[in-house]
Amino acid sequence: MYFCKMNVWIDTISDALWGWCLIFVLIGCALWFTLRSKGVQFRMIGEMFRLLGESTQKKDGQHHVSSFQAFAVSIATRVGTGNLAGVATAMAVGGPGAVFWMWLIALLGSATSFVESTLAQLFKQPAKDSYVGGPAYYIRKGLHQPVLAVVFAVLLIITFGLSYNSIQSNTICGAMYEAFGINPHWSGWVLSLISLGVVFGGIKRIAKVSSLLVPFMALGYIAVALFIILRHWEMIPNVFELIFQNAFGFRQAAGGFFGATVMTGVKRGLFSNEAGEGSTPNVAATASTSHPVKQGLIQALGVFTDTLVVCSCTAFIILFSGTLGSGDNGIALTQAALEHEIGPAGVYFVAIAILMFAYTSIIGNYYYGEANLRYLLGKKQGRGYVTAFRILSGGCFVLFGGYASLEMVWSIGDLFMALLTGVNLFAIVRLSPLVWRLLDHYRAQRKAGKDPVFHRSDLPGVALDAWEDEE
Repeated sequence: MYFCKMNVWIDTISDALWGWCLIFVLIGCALWFTLRSKGVQFRMIGEMFRLLGESTQKKDGQHHVSSFQAFAVSIATRVGTGNLAGVATAMAVGGPGAVFWMWLIALLGSATSFVESTLAQLFKQPAKDSYVGGPAYYIRKGLHQPVLAVVFAVLLIITFGLSYNSIQSNTICGAMYEAFGINPHWSGWVLSLISLGVVFGGIKRIAKVSSLLVPFMALGYIAVALFIILRHWEMIPNVFELIFQNAFGFRQAAGGFFGATVMTGVKRGLFSNEAGEGSTPNVAATASTSHPVKQGLIQALGVFTDTLVVCSCTAFIILFSGTLGSGDNGIALTQAALEHEIGPAGVYFVAIAILMFAYTSIIGNYYYGEANLRYLLGKKQGRGYVTAFRILSGGCFVLFGGYASLEMVWSIGDLFMALLTGVNLFAIVRLSPLVWRLLDHYRAQRKAGKDPVFHRSDLPGVALDAWEDEE
């Protein structure tokens, strides 16, 4: 009874924040970044693919995280529960039209991801075995607001290191129960033990595991989705018509359903692609690259990969199957849709897919939390604090997901996601003029046929720690 009442209060506060913060501020900022950058996410998409394959060399005797590994970790956290369960939840609550708003937030939000990841690269700092950085660093060093940086770091630790891991775990446990009848409590215990084994390895082990699992799991899921789409190719025009009609339909507006369609589409879209949330900049900063814009472009590509590709796969599978409106929700709806299309094997396939998708999200989310915990600790870097957080994030809250309800974990996640996004958007809007200068600098070098290189002296008056002066 107590948890039910708490869930109602969390839902009320979360809806109030989302109604104002996301619909107006998030989309407004994404639109402004798109216009101000002259559509960087569209004009430079070829450059994004070119850069993705670049690998970094040894520097000062250290093995740094490569651009691809940083991309893989960010995709690992993006491609997870939001793609299989989040899309299904959005459609169950907001109807097929919610898919359109997920697409919109991805198309515009990729510009936001470019801005925040470029800033993270600009203000990154050297560390023992890689670089460190993220919103907490560019808020402190760029905006000169250390208190706000601490607020952001605390919110990110709670959101990703704790809350989101319970969502991923809850979804895995639910899928295992639907497919194999395994008690969610037992699944939670096993998952927490496996997660602890990886998170104690640090960013290098996390990057290695992610770079191995992410391409395999994503390509496998996309292949199954393409098989189903090709089987129903004649239905494709009808599916697009259904999505657009429900996104703007008069019937939905008259019934008060339009607000739910937009809000759930935006919420689940942001949970999935994380553009503007301030999470991916934490791993974008770890990459060793010659110019901040390079990693910004690569991370912008991650938003397209997540929402326009993987999320769309789930949406099409559900709409082709005709299972929407059956009463199922979350991962159960996705499993029911695949079972309808490819038989009982579909249930097992989703269970295995979500295990891999959500597991890599758990270890990626943990890294985001640890990076911000280390920021709070500063030079102290107390080993005991980090160990305690690893147990709490990779163990306790993963285990909590096996016991909590679907509604409880999503409500808590939505609440902290709104708070976190608001703080980060405030910072990147204020700092965005630096990004436009970097983008002009990058384009000028590319136009001259050079491989863009950035030096500290290219931005005079800005205090930077990880970039060298031009000889």
